[in-house]
Amino acid sequence: MDTAGDAATGGGGAVPGETKKKPPTAAAKGKSTGKGKASPKASPADKESSLLKQKSPAEFFAENKNIAGFDNPGKSLYTTMRELVENALDSAESISELPDIEITIEEITKSKFNTMIGLVDRERVDEALYDDFESAKAREKRLAKEARFQETQAKNASLGKKVKDAPAFRGKGRGEAAFFKVTCKDNGRGMPHDDIPNMLGRVLSGTKYGLRQTRGKFGLGAKMALIWSKMSTGLPIEIKSSMKGQNYISFCRLDIDIHKNVPHVHLHEKRENKNQWHGAEIQVIIEGNWATHRSKILHYMRQMAVITPYAQFLFRFLSDAADKNLTIRFARRTDIMPPVPLQTKHHPSAVDILLIKRLIAETTKQNLLQFLQHEFVNISKLHAERLIGEMGPDFSPKMTVKSLTSQQLVRIHQLFRQAKFDDPSGNCLSPAGEYNLRLGIIKELHPDMVATHASSPQVFEGHPFIVEAGISMGGKDVKQGLNIFRFANRIPLLFEQGADVITRTALKRINWSSYKINQQQDKIGVFVSIVSTKIPFKGTGKEYIGDDITEISSAVKSALKQCCLQLKSKIVKKLQARERQDRKRNLNRYIPDVARAIMETLVEIADDSPPKRPRYDKEDEELLEKVNSQEVTDKTFRDCLMQHVEQVDYEMALDYAMQSGVSEEPREAIYLNSLEGSYKFVDLQGPVFIFRFIP
Repeated sequence: MDTAGDAATGGGGAVPGETKKKPPTAAAKGKSTGKGKASPKASPADKESSLLKQKSPAEFFAENKNIAGFDNPGKSLYTTMRELVENALDSAESISELPDIEITIEEITKSKFNTMIGLVDRERVDEALYDDFESAKAREKRLAKEARFQETQAKNASLGKKVKDAPAFRGKGRGEAAFFKVTCKDNGRGMPHDDIPNMLGRVLSGTKYGLRQTRGKFGLGAKMALIWSKMSTGLPIEIKSSMKGQNYISFCRLDIDIHKNVPHVHLHEKRENKNQWHGAEIQVIIEGNWATHRSKILHYMRQMAVITPYAQFLFRFLSDAADKNLTIRFARRTDIMPPVPLQTKHHPSAVDILLIKRLIAETTKQNLLQFLQHEFVNISKLHAERLIGEMGPDFSPKMTVKSLTSQQLVRIHQLFRQAKFDDPSGNCLSPAGEYNLRLGIIKELHPDMVATHASSPQVFEGHPFIVEAGISMGGKDVKQGLNIFRFANRIPLLFEQGADVITRTALKRINWSSYKINQQQDKIGVFVSIVSTKIPFKGTGKEYIGDDITEISSAVKSALKQCCLQLKSKIVKKLQARERQDRKRNLNRYIPDVARAIMETLVEIADDSPPKRPRYDKEDEELLEKVNSQEVTDKTFRDCLMQHVEQVDYEMALDYAMQSGVSEEPREAIYLNSLEGSYKFVDLQGPVFIFRFIP
């Protein structure tokens, strides 16, 4: 055997009759392609770009901050405040504590911010270097334009026409950045001392993950505010926290290593808790824009007060300019809180292959029968056995669940998609409740009338949901036409309203005129709250619910119609009462003239001498004698006629009440205790009322 020959030919010997050729050199390649130069080598930059890279979750959200609602400084200020408020509500509700939340937004000028970080202000040296620089030519052009505007306004003033104010000058520059210190303090659960860094400094880590109704959209919470703070100011976040019964307050100052997605702790210590306070206080300094999003922030707070009337909010905006300072207190109206949302199991029709794999990896059950029974809702033992029998001969109830192959997992998933299962119940959901929704609307809007309705639990794609609706008429600070308030899992939705299922249903699918409601002129408040274990948000910002899910669209329409029917009954009664009042007013208007005419006729008859006067009955003669003696005057007739009108009006109202099934019952005075005290009580809850017995 010729091993050398084998090695030279790569292990295969030469083919008989064929000459072995050497591979061509780089120069030969260049000649064969008609080029005199060799192909260029890959540059270091090309090699570096071809390397596989990996991003941390924090880095991903920092680069795509618009996904989490941090599109611009104004929206970032709004989203930061919103995330902190919702975390505070969740924290208080988790321990059944009536939420008491304080939100402060303090404006920080650029000079004050520079002082905080130890940066010295410098005067501009090269003005032309700055983006807001105005050249002499541009200034001359602007002044000429202003002069023409003033000349036009002077002519308008001389002709008596309306004069407009001169537009404020705006340079083309981006303007100076504005900074704000946002502080949120609550009376909730607080955070364990050792968990604070990871709870706030590690993205996609938290206590709210799992299948349950949650307020959050991405599970970021205050973490995204910390990322925005690091991007816009570079300053850390400060946290104070104490749990019930702790004799110390945890203080932590930290920021986040965006590339590694780990917290960077500056200070973490325990301090004395003299007042036995419990809860959390989070303070963050960020770039923002109060002017552009002031109305959105205040609308958010007002709508949050509507959907959570059991919470008390104190909102403050502080500025060096005294006229910009603002303090608003949204008072608590009730102490009845919705139940805490419960974590539930997955419905078989709502799972995919990846989720089935994860459930198998996390389950403590050994065989397939136990796995189906305990990891999914609405699968009984008998049902599980029938499903396993339908899967095929490769499956058995006693087979180890962790030994399932990929093909078997696909078979289980396909059967879950095709088999029939009972719908999940809504026991895991926590809607606001008709009682709280009605109270919230009355508390914030002061309407003339209001109607509410809550649907029974319904299902889409294996997820239960409940729709609550309210419609108000009239009220304080309500514009003419439809004023739509949208809520998802008890949080307000303020952006991208036009494409939302609630907006489209209210505008296009409700015939308001058939319910005696004028869509253009009446002040109509439309409130719809949807709660579910999965809200089908659309868009990257998750600010609206799509109109493409028939179950939700039908439920919203049905709930609004029920409210409209209630209002129609009230409006019809109100119109009938107004008609009775108008009829009564018209009759009373003619009573003086009628009384005077009757009196004049009787006086003429009484003045005739008895021989010429026809004979009358005894009662008529007595009346004429009283007219002569002035015992009966026109005032007497006015009083009698008014009494008759009152009697007729009462009889008509009573007749209407009898036809409507309304009866007058004895009334008793009810005395309500203050919410400030502590009492032992028993609650009996109804859809729109709660009886509380206090011994």
